[in-house]
Amino acid sequence: MSYNHKEVEAAAQKKWEEMELYRASDDSKKPKEFVLDMFPYPSGAGLHVGHIEGYAATDIYARFARMQGKEVLHPIGWDAFGLPAENYAIKTKTPPQESTDAAIANFRRQIKSLGLSYDWSREIGTHTPEYYRWTQWFFLLLYKHNLAYRKKAKVNWCPKDQTVLANEQVVDGVCERCGAVVEQKDLEQWFFKTTEYAEELLAGLDTLDWPDSTKAAQRNWIGKSEGAEISFAVVGSGEKIKVFTTRPDTLFGATYLVLAPEHPLVDTLILNTENADAVRAYVADASHKTDMERTTEGREKTGVVLAGVSALNPATGEEIPVYIADYVFGSYGTGAIMAVPAHDARDFEFAQKFGLEIRMVIDASTGAAGCAASSGALTNSGQFDGQNSDSVKHAITEFVGGEMVTTYRLRDWLVSRQRYWGVPIPIIYCGKCGTVPVPEKDLPVVLPKDVDFIPTGESPLARSKSFHQVLCPKCGESARRESDTMDTFVCSSWYYYRFTDPRNKQAFAGAAAMEKWLPVDLYVGGAEHTVLHLLYARFFTKVLRTLGYISFAEPFQKLRHQGMILAEDGRKMSKSLGNVVNPDDVVSKYGADTLRVYEMFMGPLDVQKPWNMKNIIGARRFVERVYRLLEKRTDSEPKSFAPILHETIKKVGGDISILKFNTAISQLMICLNAAEAGISDESLDIFTRLIAPFAPHLAEELWQQLGKDGSVHTAKWPEYNEAFLAASTVTLAVQINGKRRGEISLAPDASEDTALAAARAIPAAAEALSTGDNARIIYVPGRILNIVLPASAK
Repeated sequence: MSYNHKEVEAAAQKKWEEMELYRASDDSKKPKEFVLDMFPYPSGAGLHVGHIEGYAATDIYARFARMQGKEVLHPIGWDAFGLPAENYAIKTKTPPQESTDAAIANFRRQIKSLGLSYDWSREIGTHTPEYYRWTQWFFLLLYKHNLAYRKKAKVNWCPKDQTVLANEQVVDGVCERCGAVVEQKDLEQWFFKTTEYAEELLAGLDTLDWPDSTKAAQRNWIGKSEGAEISFAVVGSGEKIKVFTTRPDTLFGATYLVLAPEHPLVDTLILNTENADAVRAYVADASHKTDMERTTEGREKTGVVLAGVSALNPATGEEIPVYIADYVFGSYGTGAIMAVPAHDARDFEFAQKFGLEIRMVIDASTGAAGCAASSGALTNSGQFDGQNSDSVKHAITEFVGGEMVTTYRLRDWLVSRQRYWGVPIPIIYCGKCGTVPVPEKDLPVVLPKDVDFIPTGESPLARSKSFHQVLCPKCGESARRESDTMDTFVCSSWYYYRFTDPRNKQAFAGAAAMEKWLPVDLYVGGAEHTVLHLLYARFFTKVLRTLGYISFAEPFQKLRHQGMILAEDGRKMSKSLGNVVNPDDVVSKYGADTLRVYEMFMGPLDVQKPWNMKNIIGARRFVERVYRLLEKRTDSEPKSFAPILHETIKKVGGDISILKFNTAISQLMICLNAAEAGISDESLDIFTRLIAPFAPHLAEELWQQLGKDGSVHTAKWPEYNEAFLAASTVTLAVQINGKRRGEISLAPDASEDTALAAARAIPAAAEALSTGDNARIIYVPGRILNIVLPASAK
């Protein structure tokens, strides 16, 4: 039988659309399952095969959940605002609305060609006024509750994209999007007070089924530190310098203070210095450096003394010098530190360079003196001598009138952007009334059309006449709108709420809809959003819970990251590198089901793996062989098949539930090998349901050929019979050139083809077998499988 994937897939997709098969019902009494992808940014280049991996994974999971009797919400939408579309508009002189809508149309076509079971009735786009009206509503909600504020601050400036970046969008001192070296600027900007929820964001991580690496990254970004705030009086003035330290036990060893260049006291203290010009020059120089430049490991410490200024160590009563150094930051703690060079590596390096006293206050014989984490018996510490340093932190803090406090590395989220293609900030500035929020009845504040997109360092909206022809909502006099737009991560911080109630015109989502569907049960997307989208989305959820809109504390219960699919040359797929594989070409030549099966069989979902056009042929052969089971139907199915089939039911269902798709497909291959000896209609019915989540078009065709009613995707997931699982299996070692690489479980008399199919679930074995006829197979049933590669392939 010839398998015409184009006819089969077109017919299946038409059937599903006519049946509205994947439309989630708000009225269903079934248990709910909200399965969500991180929604795509629709670029002009379209999807490449690397994008498909996560979408295929969630589709398999969603289809499986439906067959288990759950009401599944599996929606799709578009994260449509942002710099790439605006930069494309500048380059091509095409309005970003037009290019974005064209990109969305292309993405929609590509996604539908893959047979992904999205509920298209809930499709949303963040760039539509219907959506961003509610993004603006969220801004006003935060503003109303003092969680959105405007202040002048030193900000990260991308000179290439001509806009401000949040701290989270700067990676190793460069713009995470374009790679330009980030500069520092002082600007009036809008912030969201994420720090208000630092402790909740930290504690909530313990409740989540997320990758440990992702939770660790968020914990590190939040950066909780417990320590003490201690004041040092400035000699000869009424000023005090408050420092934060995690080591108050080493206070007796503090031999100098260091202020950040941006510390607010610098301007006051500089008036009493003997080297004011040198201090001002150092502060000015530091203002041009990025955080990365100031903290690069191994960089020589720089600083300047405030000559003539000294402070009193409150523990010893000694006068100690005060320095300014750019390795201290105004945004961390109090912006000032006490330096204990005997027990801190940075302070030690600085003290050596400037010839400052290094005083040991922890007995080297009782602890690892000289390192930041040292502890042991105190020495040179007055009445505290001999006591353990860890036990006296509170006592020493109390002794000098200090206070034990908790600080966080997390900074408030800077949301102002000086670009056009984003959500206008709903604020009006009035000469008489000051800062005035746009009344909710006047939302949305719509993006104007009369805009020149060329960036100049201020928002293009500032040059729109129509946008600023506005009256103050309070006094009715002429006023001016805020010209900045919002960080596009604001749009994606709440989109999963809108999916529950996408056509609601009275609220961002109805209470009943949110109660039914949220939180998200499974969320799949890239790990690059660990401290961006994922942190911001959690912040929004914390706020909504505090204000009584929702009852749950976390938006995404289970999170998984898909590994990157590399190009055949081993590099990241990139249009600029010319190594992108277009899914349209693969679907046209081999079919959507082949592409889905191949990507899921390449290896574990969360690991990086290279694309290989040769290996996709194997997935196509699998699809064709499954289709030809229609020719293998028999009334006298071999008795040996039932144990294999029921083992397959158990393993495939179990593997899908934990997203181990490669091993599930491996088991399906084992079952297929056995089925080709003859399969009953009843067993083929079961096997068709088992492959349905992976190859949905093929399964629909088999279902129809078997004379079944409706769709296979509304059929019940098969149940295995424990009695059949009693059939004995053996564990077989899998070797490559004699070296053990894993093991598989098989029937004692399993064929070589069955053993090889199972072995492909082991990544190293799958790679070795990809060499085709070059590999020599040594197989002893029930004992060993050894894949021997020629020297050139080792």
